[in-house]
Amino acid sequence: MTELLTAAQMRAIEQAAIASGEVTGLELMERAGRGVVEAIFEEWPELAKERGPAPAPPGYLQQEEGARRAVVLCGPGNNGGDGFVVARLLHERGWAVEVFLYGDPGKLPPDARANYERWRVLGEVQAYAKFEPENWNWQIGEVGGVDLIVDAVFGTGLVRPLGSKMCLHEQIGVLTTEVVNARRVAIDLPSGLCADSGKPLIDTQEQIGRGKLEFELSVSFHREKVGHRISDGPAFCGKTVVKSIGLDDLPSSRAATRELASEIVRLAQPRLSDKAAESHKYTHGHALILSGGSGKTGAARLAARGALRIGAGLVTLGVPPSAQQEVACQITALMLARIDGADGLATVLGDTRLSALCLGPGMGVERARDLVPVALDARRATVLDADALSAYADDPAELFAQLHEACVLTPHGGEFARLFPDIAKRLREEPKSGPAYSKVDATREAAKRAGCVVLFKGPDTVIAAPDGRCSVNSAHYERSAPWLATAGSGDVLAGFITGLLARGLAPMQAAETAAWLHVECALEFGPGLIAEDLPETLPAVFRRLGV
Repeated sequence: MTELLTAAQMRAIEQAAIASGEVTGLELMERAGRGVVEAIFEEWPELAKERGPAPAPPGYLQQEEGARRAVVLCGPGNNGGDGFVVARLLHERGWAVEVFLYGDPGKLPPDARANYERWRVLGEVQAYAKFEPENWNWQIGEVGGVDLIVDAVFGTGLVRPLGSKMCLHEQIGVLTTEVVNARRVAIDLPSGLCADSGKPLIDTQEQIGRGKLEFELSVSFHREKVGHRISDGPAFCGKTVVKSIGLDDLPSSRAATRELASEIVRLAQPRLSDKAAESHKYTHGHALILSGGSGKTGAARLAARGALRIGAGLVTLGVPPSAQQEVACQITALMLARIDGADGLATVLGDTRLSALCLGPGMGVERARDLVPVALDARRATVLDADALSAYADDPAELFAQLHEACVLTPHGGEFARLFPDIAKRLREEPKSGPAYSKVDATREAAKRAGCVVLFKGPDTVIAAPDGRCSVNSAHYERSAPWLATAGSGDVLAGFITGLLARGLAPMQAAETAAWLHVECALEFGPGLIAEDLPETLPAVFRRLGV
């Protein structure tokens, strides 16, 4: 699985390598700068070519005709040092480069200072000792013909808000509104974005959501950071590219990564195996999906279809008497069981071959309050979704007292807030310092409190276990599937998880695999997707995966 690192974890891995003597900080900085330049030319090959004759605007970026132009914004730390390397490498390729430094050159860290001095041999630096609005000094009329703007101000190092008037996104947004052809690149992350939470550390949210604030490319090193994948991170970062700086080859950094293994967040990936030739339906589990009453059975039928398609050997819909005829007219491969109330469910659960349960989709809160305790008392692998979660909004502790380690809770944002109001409140707070409280932090805390796996839904779905294991299923960048936001898709996801639990996957594995496949089905089908399409697209996804 692919690791997503926090800023502190990345520093620990780098420092372990430097302390071992296997590499110097200056070497890592040089590799980082080279990685940025490589990424720029890989993303935009046309920038490797001369632009063609164009006179320079008066007093700004004087250059030879045809040279490309770049503005590099450097900050007071090592991210700024990376920026000086980028400026030097672009200059070596014949670019005209204008460098701004927002910090005191005399206070730069040693490696950044060394690269500052290397650049000073080649060109000027417009330095401002204080990071204040009046020091931005952008003159829109003087920046025509800029090809590239590089943000190397803070990267992962920001721990305080920039202030709305000093927001780098706003300043670059103003600049690039006028300079429409300038490419916007961030080193590590756009400055102002928390590396751990994906939240902007600014004093006001008024800039958020404006398209002009988005970068086109962010270049990270060694691994993506958590903030690249959650909250506002993907929208701000644009496309994220990871460049190696050689840490994977060093014993010291590998050892440091192993020490951090229990804390590291990972990108969710599938864990699947094909059905063995000698198996039969019961070796792949029997899932029971409980339905609501007449006219409210669609959600459970979606979940049941998902469980069957993902590989459960048998799937039964447990329906109240009022819905029995309705459901019987709608199903074929699915089976039907009449379950009137708590006693009826207890009787059905006497069949020990029932290996996984799903309660919640379209169930109704009254029926959920009646049946959830019986289901949990059976100690089978259980998915609780939708109404099964909302039924305990008035007393979440009552639900938590009944849960066991084979459960998976699948709340969306509203359901999460009802079950974990204090955690949700903290998550909603605008961050005033970094590292900010993140969706990862919130889901981990929720899983520990509930004592079971929690899958916190969204385009940045986070999955956490009580022991701290955590993964992110990110529907961003190349996996962006906005058409997945359609009625019933969450019910199908609950069914996917239930089917995998029935097949014997552990709760964390089932939740990760189901969430990953959920997005893959949406990508396979494409725009126009409705929830019914998700289970029917699974066979094509499985064929592509070789399952």
